[in-house]
Amino acid sequence: MKKAGTVAVKGRYASRIPSKYLFLLLSLLLFGCGTSNDGDTRGTDLEELTKIEVTEYEGQDLSSLTDFRENSIKGPQYIDINDYTLTIDGLVEQPVSLSYDEVLDNQKYTKVVTLHCVEGWSVDILWEGVLLADLFEGVDVQASADTVIFYSEDGYSTALPLQTIMDRQLMIAYKMNGVVLPPERGFPFQLVAEDKLGYKWIKWITRIELSDDADYEGYWEQRGFDNKADVKP
Repeated sequence: MKKAGTVAVKGRYASRIPSKYLFLLLSLLLFGCGTSNDGDTRGTDLEELTKIEVTEYEGQDLSSLTDFRENSIKGPQYIDINDYTLTIDGLVEQPVSLSYDEVLDNQKYTKVVTLHCVEGWSVDILWEGVLLADLFEGVDVQASADTVIFYSEDGYSTALPLQTIMDRQLMIAYKMNGVVLPPERGFPFQLVAEDKLGYKWIKWITRIELSDDADYEGYWEQRGFDNKADVKP
């Protein structure tokens, strides 16, 4: 494991969302992205967090934790951290199941990254987390692996090319705007899929599989969304 600490990482910023997804928005609103967990009163916790969240970083104004729309397929997941493990397996020599604290034993990084949703909204958030590259060092990834598949507590999944993750130094975040992720925002870990549309930003990650299935399609990709999900300038 890497020694814990915090390092600021400079990054690039995508400017706008492509328009070709408009024909998919209706299905998204009806079947997942944009549906709320009606009756959940724990949203008041988010309001409390706004009193302590960071609102500016290195001269850049940040969005708030409350600026997101609820877009998960089954509503927020509430994970008992005492029972939680992050499994990293597949095409690796040494599969592992890491506790929350074991994941956080790695070097920490901070970076402002914009999340763009296909619904047309975006948020600029200061994320703090652990590089996937550091986690992969501990499992000895096999040479045949070219794809990383992420799985969520709620059954959601999505994938990215391994090379993309390594080249862009993508992380899984455990904090946003200086506070630990609330359950509504993906606790314990959310993928910070920089330069990718929001459906790649999987929350409540429980498993990461190294694979050679470059054509793997996750939940929304199976329903017609572009598997690359690039945010176009």
